[in-house]
Amino acid sequence: MTLTVEERAKVLVEALPYIKRFHGQIVVIKVGGNAIDKAKDQTLLDVVLLRYVGMQPVLVHGGGPEITAMSERLGLTAEFKNGLRITDDKTMEVVKMVLTGKVSPDLVASLNRMGGQAVGMSGEDGVPVIASIGLGYDGHAYNINADTVAAEIAVALGAAKLILLTDVPGVQGAGGGVVAVMSKDDAQRRIETGEVTGGMIPKLQACLRSLDRVPLAHIIDGRVPHALLLELFTEAGIGTMVTP
Repeated sequence: MTLTVEERAKVLVEALPYIKRFHGQIVVIKVGGNAIDKAKDQTLLDVVLLRYVGMQPVLVHGGGPEITAMSERLGLTAEFKNGLRITDDKTMEVVKMVLTGKVSPDLVASLNRMGGQAVGMSGEDGVPVIASIGLGYDGHAYNINADTVAAEIAVALGAAKLILLTDVPGVQGAGGGVVAVMSKDDAQRRIETGEVTGGMIPKLQACLRSLDRVPLAHIIDGRVPHALLLELFTEAGIGTMVTP
């Protein structure tokens, strides 16, 4: 679809109140492997644009599909429970190799190519790109769910928003449609009753955790071109918004 000059101007005018509202604010964005594969360039361009209009994006990434693919190539079987990967010592080596050796450097390089001044792990002078690997008190590295990492970072930084990009339109209700707005209590109920299953469980749990300090959390479809801009800078937004 090609917009006329007038329509393009209208889009910019509609975005202005949101640009003013979030200027200088931290927005923590988690990108999953499935979501980033579908619209990588558009998503990263959105992140660059957010920085240039005065926002402070923090990018947290997983790499589930890449980890699974590499594990299978090495003869390892991927196991999950309640949407979380079970990571033994051999799988942990694969996680480190994939996330810090491939996914994170690729994201940093792509953002820099687009003018985003991205840096791995530390973001004093650019967009922080953080892999979901943690170090335990025992000195061992651990594979941490990227949704969980994003939520904890959002809470620690006092972010204005937590946005989780995934490969589905949002949280589906009992009738199959996307739930546009969901309260904290409603989200907890859907988890407890089993209405939400699989990988959506840690996503909703991350949203609930973030609401301890973050005003709003979102689960949106990262396959949609420029999903971040649609959520942040339009009245309608997309996906599911979780409120306190």
